[in-house]
Amino acid sequence: MERLTLVLGGARSGKSRYAERLITALPAPWIYIATAEALDAEMAERIARHRADRGAGWDTREAPHELPALLRAVGPSGTPILVDCLTLWLSNLLCAGRDLEAACDDLLDAVEAVRGPSVLVSNEVGFGIVPDNALARAFRDAAGRLHQRIAERADRVILTVAGLPLTVK
Repeated sequence: MERLTLVLGGARSGKSRYAERLITALPAPWIYIATAEALDAEMAERIARHRADRGAGWDTREAPHELPALLRAVGPSGTPILVDCLTLWLSNLLCAGRDLEAACDDLLDAVEAVRGPSVLVSNEVGFGIVPDNALARAFRDAAGRLHQRIAERADRVILTVAGLPLTVK
């Protein structure tokens, strides 16, 4: 498998399931880095369900804010890593008032420290209309810029549509 794969797609496009299949095709153990925060009961249930669905072999870590630091900590081991997802990480940072450009620079540097195969999952948010508020526009723009920068460095970029993986790069 390639060293760095970016998997993009819309909501419920099958991107996470596809990314998990890429990683589980490799020998276990695998590291799953979750970026979601359980800020309400529905999200807590969703996180619990996803964790249970993954099953054995996964070492799940949580990094809703400090994703680059965690990648630097686990990346040199060579263990296959799945990060799900970059857009949740970005929205967490945006809501916390963090400098998104600096955080994305830090993430890109951290990705270079990963020695084994890694798959980064993110929502493609650029296919819709221009959002009507500044916060949503800032998020969409930051996500688009981050995707471009990661895609430039990635060995492979996949876009999922209706559960089907489309190779972009």
